[in-house]
Order: sequence, then structure tokens, then C-alpha cells
Amino acid sequence: MLLDRFFSRFRSPLYGYGEKIVEEADNRDIDWKLLAGIAFQESNLCSKIPKDSFNCWGWAIYTGQNSGAAFRNLDDAIEKITLGLKNNYYEKGLDTPSKIMAKYTPSSNGSWAEGVQYAFDLIEN
Repeated sequence: MLLDRFFSRFRSPLYGYGEKIVEEADNRDIDWKLLAGIAFQESNLCSKIPKDSFNCWGWAIYTGQNSGAAFRNLDDAIEKITLGLKNNYYEKGLDTPSKIMAKYTPSSNGSWAEGVQYAFDLIEN
């Protein structure tokens, strides 16, 4: 699978979860590359995350205790992140890295969206 090859290339803990990511994204009608791209930008594909958080996406990381920033496991994280992207971004017309960046990390100077897009390019090549 294309996504697992990408994860393997970077020795990511997400290796083996490619099919789960694609399945969850397809079920929510969002671009599956987005989950990989955000994880690439936020945590070096899950290599740099808070201990035992399973939070490869920097999700709710700055909103305080019990914010949802920690998940039970990677399956739980993938399911909740995908649903959150659908409900909080896609349904509001925020469906590209640049549009998502405006809400996800509003202080970014554009580098966040560029990093996510760069991951898209790496996945496809």
C-alpha cells in the first residue's frame, strides 16, 4: 500500500496503519493524504509526540488538561482525528492544507501548509 510505503520510508510508528487511515478517511469523504500530511508536519510522522498520547497530529495539544490530546491507541486517534477533521474543517469548507492551516495553526506563516503539501508530494512519488 502506498501510504504504508511512505510510513516505512520514514520509519514511522504509523507503519501498518495505512489501510486504517485510508478506510476512515474514505468513510468521512476526506482526503486520506491529509492525515499523513498533518502527522508529517506535526510530529515527524509520530516520532515526536507526548509520551503515551498516540497524538501524531498535534490535535488539541495547547488546549489544556483533558483536551482530547491523548488517545487510547493509534486506532482511536485515527478514528477521532478523522471525525474531527470532517466535522470541524471539511464541513466548514476548510478542505485544503492552506484553508485548514488558518484554523488549525493560525499563527503559521504558511510553512505549516507547505509542510503538509510537501508530504502529499512525497506520498505520491
